[in-house]
Amino acid sequence: MNREVTLPLIVDDRGTLQVSAADVSKLLRTMGGRWLHLVEAGQDGLDEDTVAALTIELAKLADRIDVACIAHSSGSASG
Repeated sequence: MNREVTLPLIVDDRGTLQVSAADVSKLLRTMGGRWLHLVEAGQDGLDEDTVAALTIELAKLADRIDVACIAHSSGSASG
């Protein structure tokens, strides 16, 4: 079950990003890290393999956001 998620960039009429990619990426990575911390602390009801898989997917999503925003910024800088 490997589904692709499309992430629209939110830009204004001048092409300026309206959401900080760094903040979104950090949030996604922080969520995964906190989940892992809860598993390590023995939190009941959390499956270690599931949390690990979700954390990896969140990190991949954060990486894709970073890449998309870098590409957007690079494209607007040359235009």
